[in-house]
Amino acid sequence: MRTRAWLRPLLPAALCALLWLPGRPAGAHCDTLDGPVVAAARVALEKGDVTPVLRWIKPEFEKEIRERFGQALAVRRLSPEAKALADASFFENLVRIHRLGEKAPYTGLQSGTRLDPVVAWTDGALESGSPEALIQLVGRQVSSGIEARFKTALERKKRAEESVSAGRDFVESYVEYTHYVERLYGDALGGRAPAEGETHSHEH
Repeated sequence: MRTRAWLRPLLPAALCALLWLPGRPAGAHCDTLDGPVVAAARVALEKGDVTPVLRWIKPEFEKEIRERFGQALAVRRLSPEAKALADASFFENLVRIHRLGEKAPYTGLQSGTRLDPVVAWTDGALESGSPEALIQLVGRQVSSGIEARFKTALERKKRAEESVSAGRDFVESYVEYTHYVERLYGDALGGRAPAEGETHSHEH
């Protein structure tokens, strides 16, 4: 079954939400030895050409990376041991600088880290040349997230007049439900203000 058309604008926000779930550090894929940054570094070192790694860093860090790359090439010629050390040092510094450009923390290069399913989905879509499977996977997550919050809010709304406590429970679930959808929709709009008729502004 194809993803409902209304879900498609919400998918970028849903991806961000999934990446920030507890236990899933955002950007961790780039901190791994089998991640795309180190893969590019391996190619660059074998070719003796820094070009493949430059896309992974901000322009202001290019000079430093070029210098470190030249140093790595010189050292790795000395011996197999020196080559291993030079490569490891270059990987560390490249990933550190890549993370610095993202204004993200760097806690060291990880090995044996399981690839986050969300990253596997995004990479798989690029490999296949089609986003359809990714859209369906994330679309189901978006649908489930909205539906669960909606059901909770609806059930609590029915009992909201029974007591102050019940009313507070409803308000709590209402705010969670509304803000969840607002976050998704706002991110889907790319941070721009909604056009007239697209949505109404709420403050909670």
